[in-house]
Amino acid sequence: MLNVIRQDGPADATPLVIAHGLFGSGRNWGVISKRLAAARPVIAVDMRNHGSSPREDEHSYPAMAADLAEVIAAEGRPCHLLGHSMGGKAAMALALSQPALLDRLVVADVAPVAYGHTQQKYIDAMRAVDLSQVSRRSDAEAQLAAQGVEPALQSFFTQSLDVAEKRWRINLDALEAEMAKILSFPEDLEGPFEGETLFLTGAESHYVKPEYRPRIKALFPHAHFAKLPGAGHWLHAEKPREFEAAVATFLG
Repeated sequence: MLNVIRQDGPADATPLVIAHGLFGSGRNWGVISKRLAAARPVIAVDMRNHGSSPREDEHSYPAMAADLAEVIAAEGRPCHLLGHSMGGKAAMALALSQPALLDRLVVADVAPVAYGHTQQKYIDAMRAVDLSQVSRRSDAEAQLAAQGVEPALQSFFTQSLDVAEKRWRINLDALEAEMAKILSFPEDLEGPFEGETLFLTGAESHYVKPEYRPRIKALFPHAHFAKLPGAGHWLHAEKPREFEAAVATFLG
């Protein structure tokens, strides 16, 4: 099963499971998880091939949805599910294929569509870090900076660096091999998901375009849309208090 980081909350409230995006981990959600746990138990997972979760050759959305289903089944009751980017697509895949496992769904800055960009440059950048010369995270950040990686992503990536073991806690080989699947979205999921769904986006992000609305509404007929001013794709990191407030209000 996936590695989970649990924050205890009121036991009678519906738990919230959080699925991070590409190159992330459950640790990235620590502060938000703790704040949201005031109202409910919160379970942040490490997705497959990330953090302390199992390494697998397959990195498809049906496989990731099955991973999340196993976590929710272990809770013994339906859960709310929040997913960002890749985690948002995995969350949508679960909602469409096994809706009985979910209560409410929050999709953070991603749509159920295929994207044309690639994340290969970041895989190349992490591979290029000379880990033998890294004794602290800042050493790796400096090497990433020299490759043109922006400061916010330097810090984000190195949260997945095991400095003591001199290795990445990300299966870069599997992610590279499965990148086409990560950028896509399955067309053969049953759906629609009839639960209440929030599509929460960054106002400065272009991941959820107006022309995607018809497909979103077809798959998620009870979709609501909200934007965080001044935030881009990494909206939970850029505007954490506003993000937390929007999620808490929707789940409440």
